[in-house]
Amino acid sequence: MRLSTHSRYGTRLLLDLAQNYGNAPIKIGDIAKRQNISGKYLEQIIRPLKRANYIRSFRGVRGGYILSKPPDQITVGEIVALLEDGTYLTLCSDNPKLCSRSDECLTRPVWIEASRVLFDCLNQVTLADLISGKYIPRLNKPKNQSTEN
Repeated sequence: MRLSTHSRYGTRLLLDLAQNYGNAPIKIGDIAKRQNISGKYLEQIIRPLKRANYIRSFRGVRGGYILSKPPDQITVGEIVALLEDGTYLTLCSDNPKLCSRSDECLTRPVWIEASRVLFDCLNQVTLADLISGKYIPRLNKPKNQSTEN
């Protein structure tokens, strides 16, 4: 499974704003340069973030964008759920009527559980955690690590 660029770039956009939280509004062009993302593409991502009140915009010479909430009140899970249109890996997990096989599907419970686990993790990580370095993932854990000492 791969997250869309909307989710990945949207998270980077909000992180950029979070790093400048409490300062003057940031211009989209400045974010685009720092993040190496097209300004036009960022404008598309900003729309749903503004509608969901994660971002506020200001017009004029000193205009730009700021976070609407403090970085410690925005989780990565919220961002991904918004920009991916939900918290399920498969459409039928959320709405079994979308698939004629939902009732007898042997894999549907796996997709539902995988979605739950993914978002349980993402919802525990705030933008502030990422900025401060408090979030330390369990990377490079051996696959068959024994719990015995």
